[in-house]
Amino acid sequence: MNTLVANRVVAVPVAAPPGQWIGAGGSMIMESDKQTGVARKHYIGMVTMLDILAHIAAADDQDEKLGAKMSAPVSAVIGHCLEGLSLWTLNPSTSIMDCMEVLSKGIHRALVPVDSHMANVAGVELVESASSYKMLTQMDLLKFFMKDHSELQRTMARTLAELGAVNENVYAITGRTRVIDAIKCMKAALLNAVPIVVACNSIEDDSKQLINGKGRKLIGTFSSTDLRGWHFATLQTWLPLTALEFTETVVSSPLHAVSPDSPTTESRELVTATAGSSLLEVIQKAVTKHVHRVWVVDSEGLLTGVVSLTDIVKALRVSLLGNEAV
Repeated sequence: MNTLVANRVVAVPVAAPPGQWIGAGGSMIMESDKQTGVARKHYIGMVTMLDILAHIAAADDQDEKLGAKMSAPVSAVIGHCLEGLSLWTLNPSTSIMDCMEVLSKGIHRALVPVDSHMANVAGVELVESASSYKMLTQMDLLKFFMKDHSELQRTMARTLAELGAVNENVYAITGRTRVIDAIKCMKAALLNAVPIVVACNSIEDDSKQLINGKGRKLIGTFSSTDLRGWHFATLQTWLPLTALEFTETVVSSPLHAVSPDSPTTESRELVTATAGSSLLEVIQKAVTKHVHRVWVVDSEGLLTGVVSLTDIVKALRVSLLGNEAV
């Protein structure tokens, strides 16, 4: 958790001594000495903030059990969420289009070898050896296109509705849902964030389960990234809070500022769009607010859907493929 906090990231690859572990998905992604070629590390998977939260959520509010879970090796945490069980590399010669194909299918990040030892290879690889690696994420792609989108101007100007980019299946929690129950729901549904909606008095909402958020009033967002800055002493206090209470607590923490120079209150601003918003507007919001999804609402602030980074990358790729066809 300290590594994630210090580097302001939500996931890190996990390395082990060579020959002692099976890599995620049967992968053999090695880090080797640049001079001798001798393997130094074997990347065996990815650990995300949601993995850690799902791991400790089972401790509930039992202090002793929570302490034991916090001292567990990271190998015990990998795989709580499916993303940690897959590890992808993209050869440096892979085209942007091929990168987009991978990242438009729900894969959020991939390792890129700085000096690949694999000759004449492009695309996704499960076997790789290099002296060091970098990480390519969906957010990196969007930032790349933000700098120069001359080939995508027409697509960027189109609305979410025109592009069919809105996912209308949006699952939510209510303001009454406790943090620990929200984490368990997110783990079960493989979600890194959920919208918080107003509890409906006329309907008996189950605060321990995800509900259909469509048509409900959006009042907040509960994200796994919100919890990465809290230290052990604090972890024992937030589990019983409601998710809404916790998000209000986050506002006062300097650990959750969008940037070192920005006020912390910006981090809790609801990042939303409408079906009539342009794709460029949505990308700008995602990049500047550093969020991985934008909630879609109507004129009254009622949820109508969500647009994730996966949805955005997919829309951009379809547009570029169309341009190539022309």
